[in-house]
Amino acid sequence: MQTAARVASGPVGDTHSDWVARDAAVVWHGFTQMSVYADNAPIVVERAEGREIIDVEGRRYLDAISSLWVTTLGHRVPELDQALRDQIDQVAHSTMLGHGNRATIELAEALAPRVPMDDPHFLFASDGAEAVEQALKIAFQYWTNQGVEGRHQYLAFTGAYHGDSIGSLSVGDGGFGTDVFNPLCFSVRRAPYGDLAMCVATIAEHAERLAAVVVEPLVQGAAGMAMCTPEFMTAVAEACRRHDVLLICDEVATGFGRTGTLFAVEQCGVRPDLMCLGKGITGGYLALSATAVSRRVYDAFLGPDLSDRTLYHGHSYSGNALACAVARRHLELIDEQDVLANVVARGAQLAAALADGVAPMAAVSEIRQRGLMVGIELAPPVEGLRWGRRVSAACVERGVLIRPLGDVIVLMPMLTSTAEEIDRIVVVVASAIAEVTTT
Repeated sequence: MQTAARVASGPVGDTHSDWVARDAAVVWHGFTQMSVYADNAPIVVERAEGREIIDVEGRRYLDAISSLWVTTLGHRVPELDQALRDQIDQVAHSTMLGHGNRATIELAEALAPRVPMDDPHFLFASDGAEAVEQALKIAFQYWTNQGVEGRHQYLAFTGAYHGDSIGSLSVGDGGFGTDVFNPLCFSVRRAPYGDLAMCVATIAEHAERLAAVVVEPLVQGAAGMAMCTPEFMTAVAEACRRHDVLLICDEVATGFGRTGTLFAVEQCGVRPDLMCLGKGITGGYLALSATAVSRRVYDAFLGPDLSDRTLYHGHSYSGNALACAVARRHLELIDEQDVLANVVARGAQLAAALADGVAPMAAVSEIRQRGLMVGIELAPPVEGLRWGRRVSAACVERGVLIRPLGDVIVLMPMLTSTAEEIDRIVVVVASAIAEVTTT
């Protein structure tokens, strides 16, 4: 009754605390315990400029997590703003179920030569978990369409995170409190991430039952930036080819420049059968994802109209025209602004700065980095100190937005970050670690 009365009374003011109260009264935030939401000093964003977000009281924060890894070139990018305006003047959305849309076609045409796949086709959705869900269904039906029985298992990896739908949770490796959903998930075979010998042996032993191997190439972001080598990825791909198992590469987090190349698999010489794309695909502007499939996979679904070879899967907002128009312009800007060169330069600068100013700290056990994806693992002496949460809060107090993964401080600067901003992030992180871990 108290909540209802608070909502019914309307706006109670425009201070930060007022907005937090209004927020808590009507919004349910994911991965957030709402009973203590207001106690954890949440930011309430009103607007943004460049690589900074601005709260309802005008305070600015350098967005060092790219708004949960989705923003690439910055907020309010004039060219992306204009692409959105131009598309609004045409059409905002039309169904892709049995019909086409110019903006969606043009995005697919722009993506096709950029993804390292053979003659790709794209099935669009709205988030990374759904891109993975689509890939799992496609891989399973690929085999059934050819009359192959028993190919209903998947090989996934320790530490994996592929999203929060039931299928993506199944190939994920738990964590984040999701174990409660285990009774709903299907079982998978699992190998240690980066353990080449065990992975190749598992593929060889169970190939006749495997629909696909599902892997995050080079970096498992949600595992606290766990890393594997390009050689591991190359060997896994070769084992899949040798034993005729489909390879699904989940590039939702690593795609669109985060690791220094447009896609992480480019650094491995790997051409997957399926790729899952999301997060940075629109530069952080609109919800969009895609499952890319090779010609080999796509052809397995061709047959008579209304036949059981058809992929009976699709969504109301699949291939949304507004999102696709922005995504296509985003791809162009990555080239026009030589963004990947900046990622390489800023990544090297960040590595050097962290090695000098953060790695020597006693509270830091390891720093893992590839491109502009960084995990700083803290080493609290006892459990329950919540160093990750507290260090991140101290960073926010200093005007740099950070969100941890347990006791791993995650840095995900935008691809267009300047040298000055990289230095600022490292100075703030070092100061926050010192404050929290020495008191």
